[in-house]
Amino acid sequence: MTTTDRIAEPWGTRTPYAAGESWPVRVDTHLEEGLDPQNVDRWVQTASILHSNGDALDVAVKDGRIAGVRGRGGDRVNHGRLGVKDLYGWQANASPDRLTRPLVREDGELMETDWDTAMDRIVARTQELLEEQGASALGFYTSGQLFAEEYYTLGLIAHGGLGTNHVDGNTRLCTATAAAALKESFACDGQPGSYTDIDHADVIALYGHNMAETQSVLWMRILDRLAGPNPPQLICVDPRPTQVARHAAVHLAPKPGTNVALMNGLLHELIAHGHTDQDYLDAHTVGFAELKQRVQEYTPEHAGRICDVPPEQIREAARIIGGSQRLLSTVLQGFYQSHQATAAAVQVNNVHLIRGMLGRPGCGILQMNGQPTAENTRECGGDGDLPGFRNWSNDEHVADLARVWNVEPSRIPHYGPPTHAMQMLRYAEDGSIRLMWVSGTNPAVSLPELGRIRSIFEQDRLFLVVQDLYLTETAQLADVVLPAATWGEKTGTFTNVDRTVHLSEKAVDPPGEARADLDIFLDYARRLDLRDQDGGPLVTWHDPESAFEAWKECSRGRPCDYSGLSYAKLRGASGIQWPCTEEHPEGTERLYADGAFFSDAAYCESFGKDLVTGAPLEPGEYQALNPDAKAVIKAAAYLPPHEQPSEDFPLQLITGRTLYHFHTRTKTARAPQLQRAAPEVWVELCAADADALGIGEGDLTEVATPRGTVRAQARITGIRPGVLFLPFHYGYWDTGGGYAPLDDGRAANELTLTDWDAVSKQPIFKTAAARIRRLAAGQGPAPAPTTTASAPVRDVGFRTAGDHAAQSAEQLAGAGGPAGTEGRAS
Repeated sequence: MTTTDRIAEPWGTRTPYAAGESWPVRVDTHLEEGLDPQNVDRWVQTASILHSNGDALDVAVKDGRIAGVRGRGGDRVNHGRLGVKDLYGWQANASPDRLTRPLVREDGELMETDWDTAMDRIVARTQELLEEQGASALGFYTSGQLFAEEYYTLGLIAHGGLGTNHVDGNTRLCTATAAAALKESFACDGQPGSYTDIDHADVIALYGHNMAETQSVLWMRILDRLAGPNPPQLICVDPRPTQVARHAAVHLAPKPGTNVALMNGLLHELIAHGHTDQDYLDAHTVGFAELKQRVQEYTPEHAGRICDVPPEQIREAARIIGGSQRLLSTVLQGFYQSHQATAAAVQVNNVHLIRGMLGRPGCGILQMNGQPTAENTRECGGDGDLPGFRNWSNDEHVADLARVWNVEPSRIPHYGPPTHAMQMLRYAEDGSIRLMWVSGTNPAVSLPELGRIRSIFEQDRLFLVVQDLYLTETAQLADVVLPAATWGEKTGTFTNVDRTVHLSEKAVDPPGEARADLDIFLDYARRLDLRDQDGGPLVTWHDPESAFEAWKECSRGRPCDYSGLSYAKLRGASGIQWPCTEEHPEGTERLYADGAFFSDAAYCESFGKDLVTGAPLEPGEYQALNPDAKAVIKAAAYLPPHEQPSEDFPLQLITGRTLYHFHTRTKTARAPQLQRAAPEVWVELCAADADALGIGEGDLTEVATPRGTVRAQARITGIRPGVLFLPFHYGYWDTGGGYAPLDDGRAANELTLTDWDAVSKQPIFKTAAARIRRLAAGQGPAPAPTTTASAPVRDVGFRTAGDHAAQSAEQLAGAGGPAGTEGRAS
């Protein structure tokens, strides 16, 4: 066993392996200082909650408190490894500013109260609005961090009980395009690939996916392949010099907003040089002829001019992709948070379809999620979709869901598509949504154009309910605040990007009177006395396991079939991938291995949309397009971003996430090691732009867009010229214990625009027109990490590192000591 400063060495020790071999086990452990692993009272099974990878781990419990974590060596996802957020983030559970009692607003101030008072106030307002206006007055905005059981319960209450169509999550900001792109190509959600494809691939292409920071354990898997025999070649598409870019055979750094042009250029080259599988195209796809015609004009020279990328780089990337025998592609926010998000992500699918690279080891697509349970929101109806990947525009699907819920089909709103989050906010702004319930997320920092968001939430006519762990920036604006339990304090399941389902067991009690989100939703349904069509209780379950059993039945026979799973089965060494059924009791590693898709018109989740307008196809149109249930190849022309640089705003601003923090730092800022590693906001710009503007490393600058300003210290990096980067994590909470004024210019989303992709409705965080100016000389280097994409181009006199409290243990397989493989709470 060795110890490592995992702040300074965030990806830990290498364990090289060759193509086709199993990834070696390395169990990572971090315990509170002075605690010997042998003195832990018990280890409790769970998985990661601070990123989307789904890494399995055990929680150490000592004297009734969480005292550390270790990876689960037998798990298929991480083989024992943990990322930095998991190693240290558990400390946030015990933060002294946790909410422990409900709060209600009295005379403009939030005051502590009891649960009956808080819930009665919510229920009374709900009933008033139902009587005055109907269900259209109610909106629910949830998270990607709750459990499947909680999303399913909320979906039933909102859709089947109250009858509102206004249900969405902050997954709209991170995973909406993943779902949309899969629906366009395969007529149904569900990731075709598996994490184990990394073990077999000879080329891995990462499109707008800074895996090294967003899914650090998956990046460890790639690093270990790169360190072993027969390493894969990497293709990286990113305007920043990420760790992925530094290891890539080709790094394409396109101008923000030009991803469709770049993909069309790659497809042009693949088709022109015969890197296609015509037999696969004929047997399993429709639409190739249109794609071939569309990309003819996107020569490397033409695409290169649009993207400001050298044509020879496009040719080289296409040569590597075209020569691959086993290609894995991953996609994330660099593609998703743009004006042609779905169109760009669909072109990645097209690369695999024209090459016939699906369903085999090493041949997969992972349209990634940004949050740990984003997949569950999509499966269970927490993001507005109907549960079980049912099609809202298929009356038979609605009738089947009504059967499961024992309600009349007319009670489930399906007169139009579920309302996406950005439209919900417009309805609230206009006054038609008059109660909004926010659970497990912090939109007063994470949504675009924050000045507008604050003005909506501050309206007297909007009754705002916030369910969270802390008095977040959003909770400060609420009429009622409900204290919630979090990971480690409640039981439930969650599913990661490659469809792996994990069970997370309750390890300790939540603080004070905080309650699990499931219990809060069940209490709401009981107080409203929601009934089914026979007069019985609408919600028939009472705890997490009975909720899971109900969800299993809802999923039975659908693509995301959980019917072969149970809590008992998930109390094992590893997570299990859906579909898991009687026919596939150990789960299903890859979808579409036999060239059969979930795309039959009577079965599919979606009939698709126009990639430019977002208009949905009618059932007859889809049937005519795809009568034989094949995969659909959809072409797209490049369109310029809606907001262009100008004389006043000559640069482009992109925002994003980084290694040491998660979302709006409500948890990670309360973990000392993580907060010290990245304590304050910074802005990245290239040396040429900095020199032209007289900006030096660490100088205080003002970044402006047409919507506002942010002050941040400058970090000079290798980012492409003309582009600024701001991490979006930094809101107004000060780790000293207070909040700065909510409009003092610290949050990146003060600057982003209210606009979204036409198909996925995902907001645009990547193409704002911007400018930057120097305000004052710096008193030292910027507070940006030196270990990540924000690494400086010149020595700044320090390197990001932890102190003694950042030391974590690494146990290699076969080296003696506990391996962390026992698959049960003990």
